[in-house]
Amino acid sequence: MSQFQSHHASHDREIESLAEFDRVVSAPGGLAHHRVQAVDLTGRTDALLAADATGAVFLGCPMEPRAAAGVRATGALVFPPIPGLPFDPYRGRLYSPEELYARLDEGYETTPDALAYDWFQQTRADGDVFASMLRAVHDDAVSDALDELVAGLRVVGVMGGHAMARGTEEYAGAARLGRELARAGLTVATGGGPGAMEAANLGAYAAPFPDGMLDEALILLAKVPSFTRSIADWARSAFEVRGRWPGGGASIGIPTWFYGHEPPNAFAAHIAKYFANATREDGLLARSTAGVVFLPGAAGTLQEIFDNATPNYYESRGEPTPMVLVDREHWTRTLPAWPLLQSLAKGRSMESRIALVDRIDEAPDALKRLGG
Repeated sequence: MSQFQSHHASHDREIESLAEFDRVVSAPGGLAHHRVQAVDLTGRTDALLAADATGAVFLGCPMEPRAAAGVRATGALVFPPIPGLPFDPYRGRLYSPEELYARLDEGYETTPDALAYDWFQQTRADGDVFASMLRAVHDDAVSDALDELVAGLRVVGVMGGHAMARGTEEYAGAARLGRELARAGLTVATGGGPGAMEAANLGAYAAPFPDGMLDEALILLAKVPSFTRSIADWARSAFEVRGRWPGGGASIGIPTWFYGHEPPNAFAAHIAKYFANATREDGLLARSTAGVVFLPGAAGTLQEIFDNATPNYYESRGEPTPMVLVDREHWTRTLPAWPLLQSLAKGRSMESRIALVDRIDEAPDALKRLGG
């Protein structure tokens, strides 16, 4: 039977922790046709040599040379760890803010997030095919982990620009939107960056706390309005809020290293960070199964509107999902996307799934009205 038949690659055959490995290796059938992702197996040599690893694939798992030779002899493929990388291309889980901002006290430039961006910039300029392969493997692993996370969740996307500053009423409104959506049982997903994206993730984080918590957090964050002067100070202020109110609500951030000027925000519990922006954009919208709210933004948000409208128009992902545009002035005069979206939707199923509202606080009701 081929190693690459789809049922052997299903999520229930993925091993992403040492505890999972220990459970599977001792069960009937052992490791046969499993995929082991980024698990340190240097202390499991005896178990590996005794296991049936027929059709198994080991992705970036450190192990002793004789263990690697042993599993290969039983029919496994072994992709060894890649030394010298600032990221793990075979990772089995999404990032956390703590992981991406490790060593922040030494300066943002020392963090894994900054080092991965620097590596991306250098290898993209070099045109190294090996590096481009590693980026593709990494992004596919991130997509796989994201799919596992969102399975069964009702995800609502909140899109908006990175320029929205802390301390503004617009930022506070986006935060209240995120909080209301989370309290309604939805999982908030954003582009994972600053501005409107951070605000919505902050709101979801604040959802389990009394209303006053968000008011206080907004005051604290307003002391560092933007990331543009110092990413380190901007990120530290977010971690200060998290430290003062630990255990906030979970949400998703889906940022990219393609835009080096957009560091990830620390309020998304689960961060799916990509090298390829096109993969990131499509994945974010495709997973927003309960609809998308579009806050005022510029080119990136405009692109997202029509990236989302296209599968709704063709119904290539099934029934169209709700789209709510916020700020009539912005989307009819500043960047008149709404008239074009209306014209595109006319006479199609998606026509009943689009709405334009004036204020952020109208978005949840509009989303509910459209079936989100």
